[in-house]
Parts: sequence; structure tokens; C-alpha cells
Amino acid sequence: MSRNLLDTKTRYLQLAFNYDLSLARQIIPSLPKNERIFIEAGTPYLKYEGMRGLREMRRMWKGHIVADLKVSDGGRQEVEMAHQAGATAVTALGSSPVETLNHFVSRCAELSMISMLDMLGVDDPLERVMKMRHPPDVVILHRGRDEESTRGKVIQYRHVNRLRSKFDVVISAAGGVDLREARSAIFNGANIVVVNLVKPGDDWQGIRTDQDVPAIAAEFLTTIE
Repeated sequence: MSRNLLDTKTRYLQLAFNYDLSLARQIIPSLPKNERIFIEAGTPYLKYEGMRGLREMRRMWKGHIVADLKVSDGGRQEVEMAHQAGATAVTALGSSPVETLNHFVSRCAELSMISMLDMLGVDDPLERVMKMRHPPDVVILHRGRDEESTRGKVIQYRHVNRLRSKFDVVISAAGGVDLREARSAIFNGANIVVVNLVKPGDDWQGIRTDQDVPAIAAEFLTTIE
């Protein structure tokens, strides 16, 4: 699926699973079947469960599934791996070599997958994209989980207009997104908000797994509509 299947006038909710398969099995079947919801196999989830975890998500969910591989090398091969396991979108790190990013975007396009470039730790996302042969489908403005508790660390929405002035890209906002941050993301021009599912006792922002996740997901969809 390429970018033209992502409506730039539509706002999407990406629910990030960062634990194990048992939690995914508990929550995914209960979620509303809505084309505006993406399911993310988060990086920790993929490290726990591997491609088997992706295949299980595909069995439970018919819509978009994002493999948050954060590709940093071997761009073509890792895209193929995610595609074979059922993902429709995959992430690469914006700090990766430009050769890797070019292979990554090219292979995603060949396989009709959505290419997502994660700008975690990148000071100037526009500069990175301008060095590439072709832009990705999605640019992720990302405040890392370890950065959430750092005073003054915020999602850098100032890059939205700079990116859009040069490229027709979809913008995703990730990192400590609650309802308030989701509103801010949409106000600042984001198309996708990434919300972590967070177990009780963990300090990250998101939707707590001991709450009514389907109801809160529906509230997010209404908030960002």
C-alpha cells in the first residue's frame, strides 16, 4: 500500500504494542474494526516475539499493521521480512545511512508497503529527507520513551511545515502521546498519532492496559477527527 492509500485529510490512530503477544491477544480482538486504527508491532514487541508476533497480529487484525523495525541497515531485506509476516508498513531510522534509506523506500514501494522514517534523535528531519533519492511515505516526529521524563523535551512540530513545504509526506507524531498531546499533534498538522499501550507501574504516557482500551481508543478517534 502506498501513500495514496493514506488520505491526508484523515487522522489516524496508531496503537503501539510494546510488550508480549499475550497482551496483544487480550486487546486486539476487542478493538473497534476501524480503518483509522493502525496496529503497531513495537520494537520491544518484535524483539520478544519476532516475525511470529507479526503473523499473529495479522491473524487478529485485517487493517494496517506497522512493523516498528527501525531499520538501520539491510533496508531491502528487512522490508521483505516484515512484508512476508503480514505488515503493511515498516519503519526505518532517519539517522541510518542514506544508502540504507534509499533501499528501504524503494523496496517498500515495490511491495506496496508504507515507508515510515523515524526521526528519533535527528536534529533536522528535512535535511535527512533532502539527501534521499525519494522521500518516505511518512515522517515520524518522535520523542523517545527515555526522553519523556526530560524537562523541555517535546515533539518537534516546528518541522511539520518545513517538511511539507518541500515534500508530499504524511506526518506522524510519537512519544508520550495522551489525549492532550493528541489534540496538539493534530492542531500542529500531524496525520497520525502514535499512542503506547502502557502497563500499570510503567511511567510512559499512553493508554493504560488495565483500563477500557477499546473505549479510550474510540475517544482518541473522536478527539483527533
